Amino acid sequence: MLFSTPLSDLFRLTPQQGSALQKIGLQTVGELLYHFPLRYGESASGKFIRDLTSGEQATIFGKVTSLKTSKSFRGRMPMAEGFIEDDTSRVKVIWLHQPYIAKLIQPDSLVKVSGKVTDRNGVLAFLNPEIESIGVLPVNIGKSLFGEGAPTVGVPVYSETKGITSRWFFHALQRIFKTKEFQDMVSNEATDTDPIPSAIRERYKLPNLATALVWMHAPQKDSDAEVARKRFAFEEVFFIQLKNQQTRALQAKEKSFIIDKPAASVGVSNFIERLGFPLTEAQQKSVEDILADFAKGQPMSRLLEGDVGSGKTAVAAVTSYAAVTTRPKGRVAGTLQVGYMAPTEILARQHFESFIKLFRHMPISIGLITGNGCRKFPSKINPNGWTDISRSQFLKWVANGEIAVVIGTHALIQKSVKFKDLAYVIIDEQHRFGTAQRQKLARKHDVTPHLLSMTATPIPRTLALTLYGDLDLSILDQMPAGRKKVLTEIAGTIGQREKAYDRMRLELAAGRQCYVICPRIDEPDPDKEQSILAKSVKEEAKRLKKDVFKDSRIDILHSKMKPAEKEATMERFAKHEIDILVATSVVEVGVNVPNANVILIEGGERFGLSQLHQLRGRVIRGTHQPYCFVATESKSDKTVERLKALVTAKNGFELSELDLQMRGAGELYVGKQWGISDVAMEAIKNLKMVEAARKEAQTLIANDPTLLKPENSLLAHILKTREENHFE
Repeated sequence: MLFSTPLSDLFRLTPQQGSALQKIGLQTVGELLYHFPLRYGESASGKFIRDLTSGEQATIFGKVTSLKTSKSFRGRMPMAEGFIEDDTSRVKVIWLHQPYIAKLIQPDSLVKVSGKVTDRNGVLAFLNPEIESIGVLPVNIGKSLFGEGAPTVGVPVYSETKGITSRWFFHALQRIFKTKEFQDMVSNEATDTDPIPSAIRERYKLPNLATALVWMHAPQKDSDAEVARKRFAFEEVFFIQLKNQQTRALQAKEKSFIIDKPAASVGVSNFIERLGFPLTEAQQKSVEDILADFAKGQPMSRLLEGDVGSGKTAVAAVTSYAAVTTRPKGRVAGTLQVGYMAPTEILARQHFESFIKLFRHMPISIGLITGNGCRKFPSKINPNGWTDISRSQFLKWVANGEIAVVIGTHALIQKSVKFKDLAYVIIDEQHRFGTAQRQKLARKHDVTPHLLSMTATPIPRTLALTLYGDLDLSILDQMPAGRKKVLTEIAGTIGQREKAYDRMRLELAAGRQCYVICPRIDEPDPDKEQSILAKSVKEEAKRLKKDVFKDSRIDILHSKMKPAEKEATMERFAKHEIDILVATSVVEVGVNVPNANVILIEGGERFGLSQLHQLRGRVIRGTHQPYCFVATESKSDKTVERLKALVTAKNGFELSELDLQMRGAGELYVGKQWGISDVAMEAIKNLKMVEAARKEAQTLIANDPTLLKPENSLLAHILKTREENHFE
């Protein structure tokens, strides 16, 4: 099959090219065909020669004629000269001191010429332009390079690496388009290669695979590129939805523990009263939905989404109470178990301490397991405190069910950790864990446990529908009573930044702590002008200590530090051994430091609104008035408008929707955080497309949950391949 053909079988690759292609994940023809242009550069048809004017920078496409070497200026200066022709006219091209060009370009070659148009004695000419041979056009692009049917969108520009340029991609794709296998796809003789079933394509007027690939890499007009991108966006979202719906269908057949604790039950109500604060309506609704799921006998899969400080931990605690006060079926002793996984050791310790406070009145044990050891509450020596225990003893008590609530980091999913009756799994900041990691913890029992994933990352509705189509959604869109709103200001001038420093001095004098966030770790390369304005953690910490906060204890935190170093730094900050923590966005999902109530974010224009909101959430943990200052060097209206939304938006959900529309999905979730391509991320703006893909996937899985029917064999193969690649 063409798509699985290794590129090395089709092209004569140099070792450097082979290595470069492997580096960007392109080893087969199919991977190359799905390596889509980032954008389209100059018009692919360039400018018609008849429309050229003196003094302009222009790009033309045409045929080389009369190219030769010669000499000018009384025979002293060697040069190459000739003409470029299109269907409208011809223009002279001259290369001074470059006679070799006449030998590099073959007569009648199709070329792209870019440069400045000059008037030489009343005749227009290109002087020393760039010239590039473009060979012949790919299939289905048009009979002529010029006139009606000519490409007008632009030359495709690809993600490149050393040794592989956009020009290489252009020629490589031409060769693929001319192969017999691809031609068979074009003529519909090969009907089993399109991932989207024909009925679905027809329903949404999507082009077939071959047409879409040609339009994507060599569009003739804007609508070609748009329709092709729409088709591939639908394709990717469709397969994500297909997997989600298949997962839901399979889960519906599994059995789980029945935890029958109605929200109105005396025990749950009493536990809520012990929290010391009333639940918000959103928290109460989430608790009721989770408890209703517990009673069904099928494994719950639910995402709890809420801003920092909205009370997700309280919901987790109340629902955990329901689990650990339920007796395993057919037993007269013991309780069901809860597994609670956090992304960092310090967060795991904080949850451990929080659960001790909430459950200390109950006769249950709570355990903590991290890479640095194990702890158990209560201690035999001190019933009100915890004690360090050996790993072997800890694992024994978890395995026999003696420890009811087990809190930990990735250590929880190690093979050595075995539960007796794991009924409820809670994943904190779930996007920090891969799907495979979540499933490992959820599959640690013969009976599938209930799963609650939690996140403080605001997610637009379309993205939630796409990424978490296998999960039911609960949203905490209210803040607990008494929570102070962060006073947010944009600091775009020197005076406004000084105001931020003054506020920090006042709070530091009152015994508080502060964060300063910088976009980078190290000073940028001075040769890269666009990076010069971005402040770095290391240099800013030195500057603040030297010039601004001379008497304060300042330290740094960034992603290049070793995990143990990061943990130690955050521990010292939590203990107030550090006054000002200068960090990158690594603190976006950080720790609970109630004493830190001011955050200054440098280079605010370099962060998405959702990320700024996450960072701002670091200072709302305490009872002191929180402050957030967002400094920016940008004066653009777009940046100012976007940052103003941070001041006026009601919550993170509103900001995430604004961010999606104002910045674009590709910028919103930098570094492929969600594992979705740029093409599909753009589709996330389109709710109708997402819902259509979801509907089609639901219908298909309802009729064939395991995709075993012959007509769905290609879908099954693609899903399996995607899953294998995703979990490598």
